[in-house]
Amino acid sequence: MEPKSNENNSNHNSNNDNNKNNNKNYMLKWVLGMGYWVQGLRCIPWLAVNYMLKDGLNLDSSTFQILQNSANLPMVAKPLYGVVSDSLYFFGQHRLPYIALGAVLQAISWVAIAILSSSSISISTMTFYLLLGNLGAALAEVANDAIVAEASKQPTSTKKGKASSSGDLQSFVWMASSLGGVLGNFIGGIANEKYSPQAMFLTFGVILAIQLILTISVSEKSLNLPENRSTGGIKQQLAELAGALRKPEIFYPIAWLSASYALIPVLTGTMFFYQTQALGIDSSIIGISKVFGQVGSLLWSAIYNKSLKSASPRKVISAIQVTMAVFMVSDVLFVNNFYRQMGIPDSVYVVVFSGLLEVLFFFKILPFSVLIAQLCPAGCEGSLMAFVMSAISLAMIVGGYLGVALASFVGITGSDFSGLPRGLLIQAACTVIPLLCSSWIPDHIKPKSTKKDS
Repeated sequence: MEPKSNENNSNHNSNNDNNKNNNKNYMLKWVLGMGYWVQGLRCIPWLAVNYMLKDGLNLDSSTFQILQNSANLPMVAKPLYGVVSDSLYFFGQHRLPYIALGAVLQAISWVAIAILSSSSISISTMTFYLLLGNLGAALAEVANDAIVAEASKQPTSTKKGKASSSGDLQSFVWMASSLGGVLGNFIGGIANEKYSPQAMFLTFGVILAIQLILTISVSEKSLNLPENRSTGGIKQQLAELAGALRKPEIFYPIAWLSASYALIPVLTGTMFFYQTQALGIDSSIIGISKVFGQVGSLLWSAIYNKSLKSASPRKVISAIQVTMAVFMVSDVLFVNNFYRQMGIPDSVYVVVFSGLLEVLFFFKILPFSVLIAQLCPAGCEGSLMAFVMSAISLAMIVGGYLGVALASFVGITGSDFSGLPRGLLIQAACTVIPLLCSSWIPDHIKPKSTKKDS
């Protein structure tokens, strides 16, 4: 009878451990879901910013795009934030405090813009607060990405008792962000016609305040993350990051991804002016197009998680790059009235194709984040993932500046869009150039060896 009693005790302890792990996994997904969902909602104030810059401050398309891209400069310093969060702990926590600080900075930024009088808003004032808001967003994103990278390496069990796939968590947070984008763009598109931009800024500030309260009420110990490790401080973290980047299997994919963004002269600002100025498409249609794009992003996460997470990263990412170029060629036909002559209204094209093209730029990030999370050495998850996102941000800023140069080269102005088809063709050609070096992306990921149960 005694062996049976020991066996019962063992099963009881095992059940308790499983319940604790399930609770921790629930808290982990709750925190990450909330964090990525709120960041997806950032489209609410940013949609209002676009119209405030265009109609309130009367900026031309080039200045508009320069300011938009310059406001993203805090994103470039993400590796620094990652190194700091990897090495500096606050009360035994090194992720949630940075998410909370990010929420505070964003709330201050948007509430400050909301309470400013229209006469006191200038380009310099807007730039300062947009930079501050993006600094907060960058801190929060770095901490969230690091949690995903750390948690992806933790053993989690499914109902069948098997370890879950490494891509499940990335797909989950992608879906949370996309859901936030769907809701945010839907609300923003409608609210932009009924309410002032300041009301939208204040609304998002309140959402951030709620996130702050919920974040500080959670203990990082409840997230099932690796135990605190002794670090040698920022200097050692920088050394570990440098060591990771010296590995060819990590450096070359990051270099390719960065080039795949930097080489594309982005014309989103120009297209926004073309759609709203030349075609007269109202903000509700623009909002719906972004909703459609976010729905496409949501479907992409589901499709990737179900069918493509075990596929070759090189083939998946290259296919996305080709699809982007095809959509850009389609934009040439759109600007030349090809679809209008076929009986397709401009608003329908903007909703479907423009909405999808905008999110296609980010589709590569999901398979790439799964790849890097598996290749990332233990101990520098935050700094390496931050470096990746920083490289993407810098590359997109470069692409944005190249887009301004391209618009000037082909003679696009706020009232003359005759050079837009030629600019779009050049953009499509630049999009396929990185495919010449697609061999830099691993064709497959070697599974890590695990000990089989005897």
